[in-house]
Amino acid sequence: MSISLQHLSKSFGADYVVDDLSLEIADGEFVVLLGPSGCGKTTTLRMIAGLEQATSGDILIDSRRVNDLPPQKRDVAMVFQSYALYPHMSVAENVAYPLRVRKLSPEEIRRQVRQTAVRLEIEPLLDRKPRELSGGERQRVALARAIVRQPRAFLMDEPLSNLDARLRLQMRGELKHLQGQLGTTTVYVTHDQAEAMTLGHRVAVMNRGKLQQFDTPLTIYNQPANRFVAEFVGSPAMNFIEGHFDKSNAIFIGHGIRLHLDPPPGIDREQPLTLGIRPQHVEVSTMPGEDRIETSVYVTELMGSETFVLLDLGSQRIVARAGAEFRAESGTKVWVKLDLTQAHFFDRATGARI
Repeated sequence: MSISLQHLSKSFGADYVVDDLSLEIADGEFVVLLGPSGCGKTTTLRMIAGLEQATSGDILIDSRRVNDLPPQKRDVAMVFQSYALYPHMSVAENVAYPLRVRKLSPEEIRRQVRQTAVRLEIEPLLDRKPRELSGGERQRVALARAIVRQPRAFLMDEPLSNLDARLRLQMRGELKHLQGQLGTTTVYVTHDQAEAMTLGHRVAVMNRGKLQQFDTPLTIYNQPANRFVAEFVGSPAMNFIEGHFDKSNAIFIGHGIRLHLDPPPGIDREQPLTLGIRPQHVEVSTMPGEDRIETSVYVTELMGSETFVLLDLGSQRIVARAGAEFRAESGTKVWVKLDLTQAHFFDRATGARI
């Protein structure tokens, strides 16, 4: 099933929560809607499902306009953040519910429920009630209820956000494997960039109702369309240094530091710019050296396999990624070298990447 959103908007009064959104989702594609709370991603999902009416624009499913179709006629299955299981029903009854609505025979319902339960490894849970299940088990049941319908598209609204970190990681892998097996078109909403980067064939980054960038995870990470995308995607976030190029030399001046590099083509020498560089491209050393800038440690965070080093650089702070063995007390003098071949430049006024 292909899904096409054409100039889709949704307003509540004068406030637009989705503003002129256009997306083309191919048959069998896993697309993630990524963005902060309130950016319009869940509202977009609900409009695709038919749970919200679009203010303007078109929703096409397999080239057919479905704006006026009720949810049950769109052949999509929605998985909610809250699982939305019926507490008085057993797991088997919860999974069977969509099939009973279709008036399938009891034998066929039992066969399909058992088959889906085996696939999601919840067969031993079929006689239990939702209150007797863990969060991960409830999520599997919610997925099973969606899958048993054999819909032509899955719509998932932050389905893993209620799980602990270990279960989220496990379920992420299982979701990706399952979608690969089924080949069902999936639209997945999350504010978690790790989920977006690992699950999506393509990611649509949204902010304040507007689409910021729609591309593969790797392209979004390496070639962010603007400062918002660069800052939102990546952990720790990209470092930003505001400044401008010297009139006559290839020197970027900002926040009390001077960096030797060539300006991007076609810009005015004194145009206000923002230089962006990711923490892994900031090398920290306890010894001075060529092209190294003196700075001091503000604080370090040991993450197990690596150390995040927060540094006072000029009149601002930046983050560097160092090895797990790196140790330094707050206030320790260190030297940093920026890999300026990996630098990005953003227009200070518009935020667009140059």
